[in-house]
Amino acid sequence: MSNLLKELTMLNGIPANEKQVRKYMEQKVKDLAEISYDNLGSIIAKKVGNPEGPNIMVAGHMDEIGFILSEITKEGYVKFIPAGGWWGHVVLSQQFMITTRKGMEVRGVVGSKPPHILEAEERKKVVDLKDMYLDLGVSSQEEALALGIQVGDMITPFIEYQTLGNPKFLLSKAFDNRIGIALAIEVLENLKNQKHENNYFGVGTVQEEVGLRGATTSAYKVSPDIGIALDVTIAHDYPGGTQETKLGSGPCLMIYDSSMVGHVGLREFAQDLATELKIPYQLSYLKAGGTDAGKIHVTKNGCPSIAVCLPCRYLHSHTSIIHQDDYDNAVKLVTEMVKRLDRDTVNTITYN
Repeated sequence: MSNLLKELTMLNGIPANEKQVRKYMEQKVKDLAEISYDNLGSIIAKKVGNPEGPNIMVAGHMDEIGFILSEITKEGYVKFIPAGGWWGHVVLSQQFMITTRKGMEVRGVVGSKPPHILEAEERKKVVDLKDMYLDLGVSSQEEALALGIQVGDMITPFIEYQTLGNPKFLLSKAFDNRIGIALAIEVLENLKNQKHENNYFGVGTVQEEVGLRGATTSAYKVSPDIGIALDVTIAHDYPGGTQETKLGSGPCLMIYDSSMVGHVGLREFAQDLATELKIPYQLSYLKAGGTDAGKIHVTKNGCPSIAVCLPCRYLHSHTSIIHQDDYDNAVKLVTEMVKRLDRDTVNTITYN
């Protein structure tokens, strides 16, 4: 649902500062589920289908990559430290938004040298984040402070959500991972008047981008029997790419990443279900990076888990692109997975 995705991606929320996203999710699920929280700020929406059935945890992380304001220079420039993984090439000359403690937003741009004055060796290097600064268009530290900013404030990418030439191609910041929050909400809505022989836990986790931390604490609270992480993965359909994952070819079932080797039985269950329902899907892997499933699957005495991910171009930048059909098919697949995960099915997946 594009409006849901638009509203979620336009919110600002870096690791440990996910309040805007949590409040949004609260409003969307308050009439559909029982709401609770872990002590780090993850939100848990519980819908009971069968009190004696298994616990199914469907989790997306609320945080996006960003920065934390670390210094205001005497000239009024802002220095920052990363909250999540950035590559220097995608930061220079980009606009960012500082969100103050009182909720005010202050826009700035990361400064960059014009090519005219770059030395030959400079041209070959990626500028280190520690050497970058945010220009707020002020002339002094006093002017900057008068805007209400302070050390510790959240800094997030600024870009407007929009559709592209083909309106099914969606452009925004923070698809990683507001799509997971949108999916968890839509699956809950789909279950509103549906029978399901389990207990659904739609979870918005915190601090995924800095170590899957909210997944650790929220999974301990939920005690899931099955874990489904909702996230994004790399779309390889760019010029020179391997083409192994493509926008519009269906959600990806993660077989391997640095945080988890995907549970084979649960993946085969998802594949068989997708085939039965004629839902397109792709298989994906990451040599580096992980999802919340990396922590969910080792909760307590273990939990079969899978990551269902949307292919996404240009991850960890201002300008990510996803495909509406992949999102819609992910909603269908995860909804049907939840509806069919009764105790016998979970036991078969787990022990056979």
